[in-house]
Formats: sequence, C-alpha cells, structure tokens
Amino acid sequence: MTVPPEELRSAADFPPTTREQWSELALGVLRKSGVEAGSPEEALASVTYDGVTIAPLYDASDLPDDPGLPGAAPYVRGARPEGGSWEVRQRHEVADPEAVLADLENGVTSLWLALGPEDLPRVLDRVHLELISITLDAGERTREAAEALFAVAEGKRAAAGRLRAPGESASGESASSGTGGRTGDGPAGEREPGELAGNLGADPLRDPETAIDLARRCVAGPPGLRAVVVDGTPYHDAGGSDAEELGCSVAAGVAALRILTGAGLTLDEAFGQLEFRYAATADQFLTIAKLRAARRLWARVAEVCGAEASGRGAGQRQHAVTGSAMMTARDPWVNMLRTTLACFAAGTGGADAVTVQPFDARLGLPDAFARRIARNTHALLVEEAGVARVIDPAGGSWYVERLTEELAEKAWEWFQEIERAGGMAAALESGLVAGRLAATWERRSENIAHRRDPITGVSEFPDLAERIPARRAGPGRAGGVRYAQEFEALRDLADAQESRPKVFLATIGPVAAHTARTSFAANLFQSGGIAAVTAAAAAPGADPAVTAGAAAPGVDPGRIAAAFIASGAEVACLCSSDRLYGEHAEAVAAALRQAGARKVWLAGKGEFAGVDANLYAGCDALGVLRTTFDDLGVAR
Repeated sequence: MTVPPEELRSAADFPPTTREQWSELALGVLRKSGVEAGSPEEALASVTYDGVTIAPLYDASDLPDDPGLPGAAPYVRGARPEGGSWEVRQRHEVADPEAVLADLENGVTSLWLALGPEDLPRVLDRVHLELISITLDAGERTREAAEALFAVAEGKRAAAGRLRAPGESASGESASSGTGGRTGDGPAGEREPGELAGNLGADPLRDPETAIDLARRCVAGPPGLRAVVVDGTPYHDAGGSDAEELGCSVAAGVAALRILTGAGLTLDEAFGQLEFRYAATADQFLTIAKLRAARRLWARVAEVCGAEASGRGAGQRQHAVTGSAMMTARDPWVNMLRTTLACFAAGTGGADAVTVQPFDARLGLPDAFARRIARNTHALLVEEAGVARVIDPAGGSWYVERLTEELAEKAWEWFQEIERAGGMAAALESGLVAGRLAATWERRSENIAHRRDPITGVSEFPDLAERIPARRAGPGRAGGVRYAQEFEALRDLADAQESRPKVFLATIGPVAAHTARTSFAANLFQSGGIAAVTAAAAAPGADPAVTAGAAAPGVDPGRIAAAFIASGAEVACLCSSDRLYGEHAEAVAAALRQAGARKVWLAGKGEFAGVDANLYAGCDALGVLRTTFDDLGVAR
C-alpha cells in the first residue's frame, strides 16, 4: 500500500518529549512490575567497578565539553585525522615461519613476536619488513632481541644493495627531522627494504638502561620505530577496573618520560618513543570509552609537561589486545563472540593497532583455524561491516561522551594518588597498586560467584557434553586472573571423578509449575560440572505428566522419593511454584530424607521443615557448588 505524501510525518511533526515525561511513564511500568523505586533512574541505573553510574537514559544535557576534532588535542576523537583502518597485529609465541607467513599473506599487517632473539632470523627470513610493523615482547632479553632485529634488517638492506648511515631516511634526509614523505607510525608509507617500523618493547621501569639505549637509537633511526611499550594489560589481567588500568598506565608513562628525559632525550623525543597497550573486552561501551579517555589523559600529561602539540607522542599511540581475563577454556567457541565485540570496540574507540587473541588461547597453542578466525575478525569488521569507514563513529553519543569523561576523571584521580605516593615505581614497591587491584578483584570475584557477572558457557548455559579441542601446550602469557577460573576448576574436578557427581531435581506438580525453577537449578549445578537428574530421567517408566491434585504422581512424596532412589543421587533439590511449595515441600523433603538424601535444597525462597538451604537468583553459586561437592564426598 502506498501512503500519500500528505499523510507522511517526519520526526519534526511529533511533539518533543521531555526527560520528565519519560521518567513518569517508566515509573508507571516499573510499579506495574512490582518494582518500588523513587525514580526509574534509581531503579534502572548500574554502577561500574570504578563507581561510575550508568544511567538508563542520556540526553544532550549530558554532553561534556567539546571533545575536539579527530587528530587534534585532546585527541578524544582519535589521533589520526585521516581515520582509516587499524593495524592487524597478530601475536606469535613460538618460532613458526610458516604460521607467520600465512598470517601476513591473509591480512595481518603487524607482528607481535614473543620470541627469543635466536628465533628472529629464521622467522623473519622471508618477511618484507618494509611492508609491516614489528613489535617485540622479549622480557629480560629485550636488548638481545632488538639487536637481532637490527641485524635482520641490516641483512635485508644489504641484500637489496642499499645501506644507509644511522639517522638517514629513505630520501637521504635526517629521519629525526620528520621529513622523508612517510607516515612514520604504521606499516604504510614509502620504506626501503629492511626498514623497520614498530616497537622494540623496552620497559623503562624494569630495565631503564636498555630503554634509554634503544630509545636513543630509535630517535636517530627511522621515524616509524619506537622503543618503549607502556603495558596496561597486566593491571587489567590482575582483575583491575578500567580506570585503574588507565591510571596505572598513565603513571607508568610519566615514569618512562622522566627516565628518558633524565637521560638527555628532549620531551618531544621521549613522548615519541612511547606506545600504550590496553585490554579490550566484550563490554564494548566501556572499552570504547577507555581508549578515548586514555588519549584525553595523555594529552593532559603532554599539556602539563609542555610538549609541543605537533610532537610525535602528543596523540597517544594505542595497541589494544582482546583481554586475557575474559577468555575461557570451557565452551571456547564463545570466545569468538567475546573477541569480536572487543575488536569492534577497540577499532571504534580509535586504537592504532588491534590484536585478537585466538578463541583457543586458553587451551594451548592456537591451530591454523583459530589463527584464521582471529585474522578474519578484523576483515569482517573492516571490509564487510565498514567499521573503519567512519572517523570516531561513537563520537557525539551522549552516553559514550559522558562515560568517556567520567572514566577519565576517575582514572586521573587514581593517577594522582599514585603520584602522591612517589610515582609508579614507589607505588608498586609499597603495595599500593597491588592492594587496589586486589580489592577490585575481590569485588569482581564476588559478583562472578553470585553470577551477577555471568560468563556464558561457564557460569551460565554450561554444556557438560562438550568436546573441548585438543591443543599443544604453549608458553602462554604469565600471571593474571581469569574470570572463569573458579567455575572451571570445579568443572575439572567433576570431570576427574570416576562417575560424574549428580543432584536429583525433585519436581513437584505439572511441568508448567516447575519448568522455570528446574531449568534454573540445572543450570546452576551444571556450572560446576554436576549433573542434574530429573524424575523422568531417573524413572523412565513413571508417568511424568502430572496434575496439581494431592494424589497425582507429581506431588506424591512416595513416588518422588522412589525416583530419587532410582537416580542414585545423594543430594536433592525441590523445584516447583511457591504455591505448591506451601502445599507439598515439607512432605516431599521428609520423604527424600527418609530415602537417604544427605541434603535437600529448594529452588526459590522460603523456609520449610526438612529443607536445608535455598537456590535463588543472586545466591552464592560457587558456595552452593562447593557445599554440594562436600556433601557428595568429593575432595576439593
């Protein structure tokens, strides 16, 4: 049906709606749902681990000050005025030249090499260094790895018949002058064979001498090479919050500036030697806001220090890595969804380089399929979804702009606290940083245990019949916590038993009365690897179709107890409606006790004789699981 033009209405034809009108309507809906609250903002708001309130509604009044333009201070909207895609940076922890070439031939533009110096010549033998960037991650062997990389580059330049003096660019001019017609920071641009771009991975706090030496060489060398990585991911991997990761990284960056400038580098040279690394998570809006806030914070540091606006480091260079803490070993396929969200958020947030961890990272060395999925995550977002076609796509969002501002404020407060403690080195040595991160991890652990922070495939919707892919053991990234670690430890314990631990779900009444709580209880017990057995499964000969009548099999304590005995379980959980609990819970619990039940749970709230404890939304799921293992005699 065609609508006549005179009947078409635009948004301008509708009367404006105020926040007060929305609040009144929302409050009415909440009251009908039984939620008592003074305002919908109070009832629907949530609070992050940094104390930032996430409101249910934002409007133009929430916009902070002008965030500026892309490529201009304070760099909230990105450090690249031209926009464009990010570097696709793949991590390699073993010397596998074929895997490296496969990545480079299929979309990877940057290599993150956590390899020994002795492995670099073989891995990079057939690699055109001038077409990509290289980031080293050699830890205590950073100096050796850098020397090995320099040697590889010199060999490739010699093979091409072109050796240059230190500091001479491709055009024959001084690299430190900023001329030469190249972009300077990425793999793109006119570079000669063997010319390096990327980061040598030095850590001034751990090894200042190496950082200073490499920074001097990079200042005298090609403009695309930096010496120092300020890595914020260890603070995230310790369970810290977004603002804590930001504050620690800014404090570490300031410490690096002090070390480099104290060794004679100019302020702009020191700024130009730093690249920052952050964790990107499946919380896309917090990740977007974190990267935007990081650039704002670093621009403030540059302003306070007096660095020139045109300095190489004034617009913070960022490498985003999909977070290790959120990755799971159980149901690892869900990691594909987590890393896709994280990659999208990192790109949308303006990261210069992004690493997507393979979905099987928790299982060992990724196979070719996992590496391909990691590469293709970038390709799908950039080439098919067109995420990189728009500069700062989140810019102007009332929610994102306000979240960016508030996150930056919280991070700056934490940074100032570290500075008052004497700087990053002193704060690390005194335990200030560790104590703060531990406190946040304790709060996060509590929420995970109570499933307020659900983990799909682990604490929610677990699959006890899953077949986990086998992978070769690899070195892995040291340290850090995993959000799923406690649930997965119980799953491992259950799998190691000669027969899987099980709990009998004593369903009372018709299917419609107990389905919701049966599903809830089964999901909870299975999250610890404990099988949930129902009466129908335990006694297939019995008729599971029941009515609510007192004499019906579904409410008959004797029939339920017989099914419990047939199941071979030693722990039971009642599942039904509140009304049927009031009529039958005590009798059924007594029958289960007489049948040998060591413990009787009830899915829902309410106290009944014979019932030991309750399961309900928000209960301590890990506590329930551990108690059940103890009741079943499984040593933990």
